[in-house]
Amino acid sequence: MILFKKVNDLRKWLESQQKNGKKIGFAPTMGALHNGHISLIELSKKQNPVTVSSIFVNPAQFNDPKDFEKYPVTIDRDIYMLEEAGCDVLFLPSVSEIYPDGLTPASHYDLGYLETVLEGKFRPGHFQGVCRVMHRLLDIVRPGTLYLGQKDYQQCMVIKKLIDLTGMSKATKVILCPTLREADGLAMSSRNMRLNEKERKIAPAIYHTLIGLKQNLKTGSTVSLVTTAQDALKKEGFRPDYIAIADAGDLSLIDNWDGHQKAVALIAAFLNEVRLIDNMNLN
Repeated sequence: MILFKKVNDLRKWLESQQKNGKKIGFAPTMGALHNGHISLIELSKKQNPVTVSSIFVNPAQFNDPKDFEKYPVTIDRDIYMLEEAGCDVLFLPSVSEIYPDGLTPASHYDLGYLETVLEGKFRPGHFQGVCRVMHRLLDIVRPGTLYLGQKDYQQCMVIKKLIDLTGMSKATKVILCPTLREADGLAMSSRNMRLNEKERKIAPAIYHTLIGLKQNLKTGSTVSLVTTAQDALKKEGFRPDYIAIADAGDLSLIDNWDGHQKAVALIAAFLNEVRLIDNMNLN
């Protein structure tokens, strides 16, 4: 695996590969890697001659500075995992390489409704930061295929929107990969590293709540179903930001389900200081 820290060095190398007709697969990360990340690398390896990953903890997408400071960093372990998975290139840039003009945003991305609900509502400015870093990374790497994990369901939709807004959809295809889970159902996440032993035992309650929503979804009002789910999580010690049932295509909230509309359940909840998110297709 080749490690690059400078934008220009990476660009030159990738351009030489592309001139030889080699397609690039790209899996961006913020490090603290787990098997969910590695599954993206493995799929890219099967589909592309060259697989690139990046590790960059993006300060622009943290609306809480304390959350940024506490984000787990395990760079030596991450490099080992990527090498074991056969990743071809790791891009490990500094903040100044990604944001040479500083962190003050130069433009605003028109994300419409997606920025007003769920993560957009509870983390104002978060998706603007996601778009800034992804726009920059995609401009640097210029992949033929971008691999994203479905655990960050709304973020995946935002990145697809970004690619459409910037015209990159002509050159870059997006593949969403299934959420990988631990044996007890907890969605694999870098933030799981911050859970203590007691919290780790409680955390799968989010998964069980999603299962309950899926099993009990019926034609008609969804309000009582969501309220019951909120009460159940609170009893386990969670502080939910939201539990929602939404249209799987555009995330419009579903208060009354017609029995046919493709629906997804989404949860974000704090377990003490750790904020966990998860989702599940309901039909």
